[in-house]
Amino acid sequence: MNIRVSDIKQYFYCPRVVYHTYFTPVHRPMTHPMELGADEHEVLSVLERRRTLACYGLEAGSRKFHVPLHAESLGLTGVLDLLIETETGAFPVEFKSTRGRLDLNAKCQLTAYAMMVEECLGVAVTQGFIYRIPTGRITPIAISESLREKTRGALRDIRRMLSDEWMPPPTPQRGKCVECEFRRFCADVL
Repeated sequence: MNIRVSDIKQYFYCPRVVYHTYFTPVHRPMTHPMELGADEHEVLSVLERRRTLACYGLEAGSRKFHVPLHAESLGLTGVLDLLIETETGAFPVEFKSTRGRLDLNAKCQLTAYAMMVEECLGVAVTQGFIYRIPTGRITPIAISESLREKTRGALRDIRRMLSDEWMPPPTPQRGKCVECEFRRFCADVL
């Protein structure tokens, strides 16, 4: 069973989002933050084509936008926002519509893309970047063994949840429920 990389991000945000994505066959309304994020991604993709790689601490390389990836050994599929390839390595870049801190969900999503790039290109990926669109801040993220293990653990948990059709407990951070497109299905929370 192939898992989408976005499922890993959602799993760390709230595992019920992944559950409802697969088992609640309803139209998913696009929330206002989701609409803004999609618009920001498109604008940034156009602007980013004209910039140098100096903001990433890299001298030269090529950029590929909206890179479809599939890693058979991981059972993962997704579309990476940006892949920078240099003579010294490959660097996945994820665009995020946030001003706040980078949580585990964003780091594990980036790690999943790094692991996919490794499989698809046959190169080691030791670092990626998260580009925060509202501020233009670029944060380097070391693709550590700890992040890799958390990402592999999430994949195992997601597969178990899907095969057992088991609804996980909700996130303990109820503030996340306010903007959730599935909040109407979590009657035990709201």
